[in-house]
Amino acid sequence: MDNDSSTQRSYTPQPRAHQDVEEEVGDLSSRALDMTQVKGKVTDGGPATYPCGTSEEKKQGLRNVRHVWSVYGVDHDTLGKGMKNLAARLPENGWHIVRNGPNERTESKRIEVFAVHEQSHTQLEARWMDSSDGGENLINFAVYSRCFKDTDPK
Repeated sequence: MDNDSSTQRSYTPQPRAHQDVEEEVGDLSSRALDMTQVKGKVTDGGPATYPCGTSEEKKQGLRNVRHVWSVYGVDHDTLGKGMKNLAARLPENGWHIVRNGPNERTESKRIEVFAVHEQSHTQLEARWMDSSDGGENLINFAVYSRCFKDTDPK
């Protein structure tokens, strides 16, 4: 097996400073929350940089940025409207929706939206979670960049 993941990746990681990518991912996350029009509580934490790729690529400074967070503290119907708002507003804000609908692999058939930002290629996953599994009603977001060559390694 060829261990060179660059032959498996459909793009060449570009040189970027991780601070710039963290800012970009944070901004896109914030805009996603705005698109939902849900005025709830938001979990703490911001975008963070992580190693990306194979062991060798990690040594060469390949990184990606992820921001995982949730909005909660509002009722189930408000979150449902938020997911509809998100799906409706993503395309007009530069996102291509890859999937929008129920997750057929789960019993609950929870609504999910997966999208790719057309300019930055940042990916967004939004999952509407309900309290049926003992948790809280929320929308869970994972927003993450492509791998990039960190020009300012930590």
